[in-house]
Amino acid sequence: MRVPVPMPKLGEEDQARISAWLKAVGDTVELGEPIAEIETDKATLDLESTHAGQLVEIVHDAGAEVDVGEVIAYLEVAE
Repeated sequence: MRVPVPMPKLGEEDQARISAWLKAVGDTVELGEPIAEIETDKATLDLESTHAGQLVEIVHDAGAEVDVGEVIAYLEVAE
Protein backbone atom coordinates (compact mmCIF):
# COMPACT_ATOMS: atom_id res chain seq x y z
CA MET A 1 0.00 0.00 0.00
CA ARG A 2 1.35 3.43 -0.96
CA VAL A 3 1.25 5.98 1.88
CA PRO A 4 1.80 9.73 1.41
CA VAL A 5 4.24 11.65 3.60
CA PRO A 6 2.90 15.20 4.11
CA MET A 7 4.86 18.29 5.12
CA PRO A 8 4.21 18.59 8.86
CA LYS A 9 3.03 21.74 10.63
CA LEU A 10 5.96 23.18 12.55
CA GLY A 11 4.88 25.99 14.81
CA GLU A 12 2.99 28.81 13.16
CA GLU A 13 4.61 28.53 9.73
CA ASP A 14 2.49 27.78 6.65
CA GLN A 15 5.53 26.53 4.74
CA ALA A 16 8.79 24.78 5.50
CA ARG A 17 11.91 23.88 3.54
CA ILE A 18 13.26 20.40 3.01
CA SER A 19 16.89 21.02 3.95
CA ALA A 20 18.03 17.42 3.30
CA TRP A 21 16.74 13.95 2.57
CA LEU A 22 18.27 11.43 4.97
CA LYS A 23 16.92 8.48 2.96
CA ALA A 24 16.99 7.82 -0.79
CA VAL A 25 14.39 6.22 -3.04
CA GLY A 26 14.59 2.46 -2.52
CA ASP A 27 15.81 2.70 1.08
CA THR A 28 14.07 0.74 3.82
CA VAL A 29 12.55 2.95 6.52
CA GLU A 30 11.70 1.94 10.08
CA LEU A 31 8.85 3.43 12.10
CA GLY A 32 10.10 6.59 13.82
CA GLU A 33 13.31 6.74 11.78
CA PRO A 34 14.28 10.20 10.48
CA ILE A 35 13.82 10.42 6.72
CA ALA A 36 14.36 14.15 6.11
CA GLU A 37 15.46 17.38 7.76
CA ILE A 38 12.79 20.09 7.71
CA GLU A 39 13.70 23.74 8.26
CA THR A 40 11.69 26.82 9.21
CA ASP A 41 12.90 30.34 10.01
CA LYS A 42 13.28 29.29 13.65
CA ALA A 43 14.37 25.64 13.72
CA THR A 44 15.58 22.56 11.85
CA LEU A 45 13.91 19.28 12.82
CA ASP A 46 14.05 15.65 11.75
CA LEU A 47 10.92 14.37 10.00
CA GLU A 48 10.30 10.88 11.40
CA SER A 49 8.53 8.19 9.43
CA THR A 50 5.03 7.32 10.62
CA HIS A 51 5.24 3.89 8.94
CA ALA A 52 7.77 1.12 8.33
CA GLY A 53 8.35 0.34 4.66
CA GLN A 54 10.31 1.53 1.65
CA LEU A 55 10.73 5.09 0.35
CA VAL A 56 9.42 4.81 -3.21
CA GLU A 57 9.09 8.41 -4.37
CA ILE A 58 10.43 11.82 -3.40
CA VAL A 59 8.06 14.50 -4.70
CA HIS A 60 10.09 17.57 -3.64
CA ASP A 61 13.88 17.73 -3.67
CA ALA A 62 16.05 19.18 -0.93
CA GLY A 63 15.85 22.96 -0.93
CA ALA A 64 12.17 23.07 -1.88
CA GLU A 65 9.76 25.32 0.03
CA VAL A 66 6.59 23.29 0.57
CA ASP A 67 3.18 24.20 2.00
CA VAL A 68 2.13 22.46 5.21
CA GLY A 69 0.07 19.36 4.38
CA GLU A 70 1.42 18.98 0.83
CA VAL A 71 2.78 15.52 -0.03
CA ILE A 72 6.58 15.47 -0.11
CA ALA A 73 7.18 11.72 -0.54
CA TYR A 74 5.53 8.29 -0.66
CA LEU A 75 6.27 5.12 1.29
CA GLU A 76 5.34 1.60 0.26
CA VAL A 77 4.14 -0.30 3.33
CA ALA A 78 2.82 -3.81 3.91
CA GLU A 79 -0.95 -3.92 4.40
